[in-house]
Amino acid sequence: MANDPIHQFHITKWIPIEVGGYDLSFTNSSAFMVATVAIAGAFLFLTTSSRGLIPGRLQSISEMSYEFVASMLRDAAGTQGMRFFPFVFSLFMFVFVANFIGLFPYFFTVTSHIIVTFALSLLVIGTVIVYGFMKHGLGFLKLFVPQGVPVILVPLVVMIEVISFLSRPLSLSVRLFANMLAGHITLKVFAGFVTALSAYGAVGIAGAALPLFMTVAITALEVLVAALQAYVFAVLTCMYLNDALHPGH
Repeated sequence: MANDPIHQFHITKWIPIEVGGYDLSFTNSSAFMVATVAIAGAFLFLTTSSRGLIPGRLQSISEMSYEFVASMLRDAAGTQGMRFFPFVFSLFMFVFVANFIGLFPYFFTVTSHIIVTFALSLLVIGTVIVYGFMKHGLGFLKLFVPQGVPVILVPLVVMIEVISFLSRPLSLSVRLFANMLAGHITLKVFAGFVTALSAYGAVGIAGAALPLFMTVAITALEVLVAALQAYVFAVLTCMYLNDALHPGH
């Protein structure tokens, strides 16, 4: 069980709850989602509560995170996009912290489950659709008819654009889920090799050097992937929100 690379993704019930025949149990996934929100919120609150004119290191990290997401949103959606800043910043911090929490031994990676990433993706696309129709009405449908398209090609282009739009939640969720899942499985497999080979005396310990090196290398790569996937999720969210603000572009 210790070397089972899939065991780390199992959902376990911590507090069984059933309401009206529905299973609403508090699970390890639920606990780590709560922990993710608590850690991100506590860090931002504690590091910015003093509001020092000359920021310390931790306050600088919070301010850099703020400016990083704000700059990303302005570049993708313009100044009008800043109305979505709380939404995008919350998504970025949640994915970022959740990814890094999952790197610790015996911790749970909530972003390795597609139901979580798909729910986040549906939230993004739902926001785009609702705001797009609220702001532009039926003019939001211009999103599916790019400017300059010959009339004869409009039906084909509209079909392609609709399929592309509907595939966004799937692609956005699978990208994050697949990267976190594959990375953690690979890491667990190589770590399992180290443990297994070490049981065969001096020869096994010598042979474990390569998988140990690979484990360290993959761990470093996973740190990069954890940050990169949070950035990719946030920047794609900004691009999709731009469609809600400027559907005719």
